[in-house]
Amino acid sequence: MASKLVTYAELKAHSTKDSLYILLHEKVYDVTKFIDERLIRRKHPGGDEVIIAEAGRDATEAFEDVGHSDEARVILKDLYVGDFEKTDELKTKGPSTSASQSAVNSAVEQGSNMMYFVPLAMLGAYFAWRYYSSGSL
Repeated sequence: MASKLVTYAELKAHSTKDSLYILLHEKVYDVTKFIDERLIRRKHPGGDEVIIAEAGRDATEAFEDVGHSDEARVILKDLYVGDFEKTDELKTKGPSTSASQSAVNSAVEQGSNMMYFVPLAMLGAYFAWRYYSSGSL
């Protein structure tokens, strides 16, 4: 059975939160249900803004740069729509790479900052507790 071919126009038509297709490795995925508010908090640390920023263009580089897990790749199998019909249109009409890459970088940086802040805050709280509970006042 031949897979469905998705055109650039069809990919662009599905670039809103209500109907969202993304292109990864020349395959198109419908991630509309995935970005549901209840699911996105559990499943995608970068939030829905990152995914929406990649709509209507080739998101392969952003997807691979972040280093998605094997679980994320398994989820994609259920979201598969079809193969992308290769044209030059995507490169010439797609949104600015710098704008969408900026959204991805911002989300990754925000997650990275929290990765350091939370343990340091906990360590500071521990030492403060030790200082005050030892009666050194």
